[in-house]
Amino acid sequence: MTDTVVSSATKEVVIGFERPFVIIGERINPTGRKILAAEMAAGDFSRVEADARAQVEAGAHMLDVNAGIPLADEPAILAKAVKLVQSITDVPLSIDSSIVAALEAGLKVYQGKALVNSVTGEEERLEAVLPLVKKYGAAVIAISNDETGISEDPDVRFAVAKKIVERAMDHGIPASDVVVDPLVMPIGAINSAGVQVLRLVHRLRTELKVNTSCGASNVSFGLPNRDGINSAFLTMAIGAGMTSAIANPLHADVVRACMGADVMMGHDPDCARWIRKYREVPPPGAAGEGAARGRREGGLRRRPSA
Repeated sequence: MTDTVVSSATKEVVIGFERPFVIIGERINPTGRKILAAEMAAGDFSRVEADARAQVEAGAHMLDVNAGIPLADEPAILAKAVKLVQSITDVPLSIDSSIVAALEAGLKVYQGKALVNSVTGEEERLEAVLPLVKKYGAAVIAISNDETGISEDPDVRFAVAKKIVERAMDHGIPASDVVVDPLVMPIGAINSAGVQVLRLVHRLRTELKVNTSCGASNVSFGLPNRDGINSAFLTMAIGAGMTSAIANPLHADVVRACMGADVMMGHDPDCARWIRKYREVPPPGAAGEGAARGRREGGLRRRPSA
């Protein structure tokens, strides 16, 4: 069994095969959000604060924090965002950037054990990011593409993932601290993308024995009713062995799908988390009436005696 432990200053989250699925909130990301990008570049983090609070309240176990704004001082902005989010919530963070200096700026101010998002199989990226992960005692998301790009062949993506895990171990980073992103492709463009990634997730779990994550919304890009596709994908991915995903917890269908999959996988003992979230509390004075109606209309039917 592989457990990836990440933490804030006061709270620990464990990503693991026999653990509840971990939802990493995706909203603190200015990519495609022009208003958020402009506000962050101007030093206004009010929307970041609101997004952080709302995602945790909706059910996120971790938050992804990204400050990728063109022509802005990304290291400084990311560090500010990390400090702010940690000041208002206790969940662990995924520090997300394609710029190594920004990753280090975020790690320097982070309290706890962060998840670094991300490293790829490109040689230059491996040699820049892995020493940083080791230096700050972090865990890392390994994205299974390299200098050749993103292969449509899941066997090639598996080989890249294996290379990253082995190189991480060469740097003193255990395989348990590497969470592999198998790269979810848009199902509307590549009809076999779903089957491919589910098979790849299973191989990553059974052969490499590593935890997995993904950008869940990628699968539905360009399609209508994206929440429906995302929810179906996450349920099936959890069944195949996926253990976490970067997703939008403000979409209730997505949270419901993940929690329902946890119930079916045996990762929610006695359905306790499901019941706490979704149980309907009867109005005052309705308990007796409801119980009587339940006896008349619900429950298991007894077979008549012979």
